[in-house]
Amino acid sequence: MLKMFSTQLTGLFNRLQEKEEFSIEDGARLLAQAAAGEGTVYIFGTKEMQAVALEAVYGEEPLQSAAIFTDDVELEAADRVLVVSRYADDEEAVGVARDLQEKGIPFVAISSVRAENEVAGLETMADVHIDLRLTKGLLPDEMGNRVGYPTSIVALYIYFGLKFTIEEILEEY
Repeated sequence: MLKMFSTQLTGLFNRLQEKEEFSIEDGARLLAQAAAGEGTVYIFGTKEMQAVALEAVYGEEPLQSAAIFTDDVELEAADRVLVVSRYADDEEAVGVARDLQEKGIPFVAISSVRAENEVAGLETMADVHIDLRLTKGLLPDEMGNRVGYPTSIVALYIYFGLKFTIEEILEEY
């Protein structure tokens, strides 16, 4: 089972690298504006996606100018935000996105867009949206269901893509 999961995960990483390459570059450019200037890159994650914020702030190699977004943060014009959620229509993430739009704070979002979304979500609200392309588990079980839904692993993969690109941009800057 682990071998099949690894194969499926590798395939997903390859698809993300191919299909989201430009969005990752655009997102990194937007977030690098804060890191290069006087701003902070705030990271907001819903549920299991808090892993991205924790990695960015407390990981072995923290993201320059990163901080965890909380309700009491007072955003400045130079700040940028990374919003990470399982789905683009997540109520909590969409609420944060609305607040950011009202305040005029540019932000990048990472989430999966579900085909059955009836309301516009992060994919239309964010300045840059990176689609996790993960709408079901990676493996079939004996009952015909799909299991193995690695949203936080995939979000961390995207985060590292953003981080490496931000670092390249800052080195050139």
